[in-house]
Amino acid sequence: MVEKKKPARTEEEISEELLEKEIVNELKVVVDKRTFREKEKDEENERKLAAWVPKTKLGQEVRAKKIKNIDEILDSGKKILEEQIVDLLLNTNSDLISIGQSKGKFGGGKRRAWRQTQRKTKEGNVATFSTLAVIGDGNGHVGIGTGRAKETLPARDKAIRQAKLNLIKVTRACSSFDCACSEPHSIPFKVEGKSGSVRITLIPAPQGTGLVVGKELKKILTLAGIKDVYSKSLGTQRTTNNLAKATIDALKKTNRRNK
Repeated sequence: MVEKKKPARTEEEISEELLEKEIVNELKVVVDKRTFREKEKDEENERKLAAWVPKTKLGQEVRAKKIKNIDEILDSGKKILEEQIVDLLLNTNSDLISIGQSKGKFGGGKRRAWRQTQRKTKEGNVATFSTLAVIGDGNGHVGIGTGRAKETLPARDKAIRQAKLNLIKVTRACSSFDCACSEPHSIPFKVEGKSGSVRITLIPAPQGTGLVVGKELKKILTLAGIKDVYSKSLGTQRTTNNLAKATIDALKKTNRRNK
């Protein structure tokens, strides 16, 4: 048998193959950098928790492992005054809600996470940045907090810390009239929350519906572990601060009994 010779590759095919290899290698480098940064961040958090000396009685009980579940604290109504309590008991993720707006003609700038204000002084304009952060574990716990500082990163850290101190418990269930599954993918009943002029109503939805809410509210509901819900909102909805606070107010009411 005579072996068939493989057709010679053209220069274009060779260059495409080399380009694909370069792209794959670059992606591997990016992934390695991300994992390295995540490991560094986790190690830094572990060092901070190891050096933490609690100042409150609740913190001392958590440090001594007398309290091992965050629900024990939230159900008893005790106030969390140290963010390390949440860090020890929960594995949370955080996100920023767009409450500011970048510069643009006729107010047409894009929404952004930082809201900038200025104060007139003799020395000139003093800028201040404020932001709204949301944290949650995706399993029925969520909290929001605001932070304000002269720079963006300190404002973000303040907001995340405040969000941990404002953590709440969210009751989840499958309560839609056209869904009979047993998974806690929605809210147990219809709830309404308010803040300022904003009124928002959350309604249970069947599995597969998704989050029928605004873009910024999806961040809150996702971190709370809710996958399907309908919503109805009234008032000045572009005031994102009030819209987020109204959503949290509605989620708090999921803990009451459905009469």
